[in-house]
Amino acid sequence: MNQQEDRLARAHTSLEGLSVGDAFGERFFTSPAALQLLIGNRALPATPWPFTDDTQMALSIVEVLGQHDGIDQDTLAFSFGQHYDRTRAYGPAMHRLLPLFRAGTFWQHAAYNLFGGEGSFGNGSAMRVAPVGAYFADDLDAATTHAARSAEVTHTHPEAAAGAIAVAVAAALAWQAQQQGQLPAASDFLDHVLPYVPESAVRAKIVRARDFRPNIATEHAAAMLGNGSEISCQDTVPFCLWCAAHHLDDYEEALWQTVSALGDRDTTCAIVGGIVVMYTGVEGIPPDWRAAREPLPDWAL
Repeated sequence: MNQQEDRLARAHTSLEGLSVGDAFGERFFTSPAALQLLIGNRALPATPWPFTDDTQMALSIVEVLGQHDGIDQDTLAFSFGQHYDRTRAYGPAMHRLLPLFRAGTFWQHAAYNLFGGEGSFGNGSAMRVAPVGAYFADDLDAATTHAARSAEVTHTHPEAAAGAIAVAVAAALAWQAQQQGQLPAASDFLDHVLPYVPESAVRAKIVRARDFRPNIATEHAAAMLGNGSEISCQDTVPFCLWCAAHHLDDYEEALWQTVSALGDRDTTCAIVGGIVVMYTGVEGIPPDWRAAREPLPDWAL
């Protein structure tokens, strides 16, 4: 295969891990009694597992990477609008923004005007970006640049860019570690992400995660880093990177640990799944999990 074919194959691998994680996590929005039973017994939720906006927007990312060998922002905005599906559990800001894209409004105007001109720092910039890191896993500077470009189309706040960059670089580094045949220590993995993440609350919390004692409990880590309950990059990305770093070679264990923290569990599981699969490969995803996930549409594959 040529370089773009190699890169696109990696992006599809990340999409597979992301989408299964997304669909898995979404099934844990259930009653407290059922939730405790499922997680306590590690019992899989009932099938099928539909995917959410996390996967729907990641599909657009992969489509644009295939068309442009990178993130073309105008094309990405068009794809987000064209494939907007209000049944996919988008956040309120995207329910306002994406119909504007579909109607032809310039993304620069619409995205920058969100939240009184501050732009969004929601975790939507991070939930969909792992395939960008996978695509540019052989070029971390390009992964950083294109991750930021993918965020800006809908999330113009600096924290959203930092979150997207952190996830993309983590996915790229996971692939590099697999290629080198070396499983990095969790603290080393996070330390290698940090040079690419701009100064931000996201970065500060990744530093905190790197410095946790090795045996810290998941609930304590989530209490200090966030579990996505605030739907922000600051409250989501550092915990996801901590989970991925500690289970880079075990997709199933990574996802169970992630979902046990609850919070925005479809998004946290999507982020972790999109990173960890770059180390484990698609074969690391349990086959019954892949079979349970709603089939992906053909338009981005």
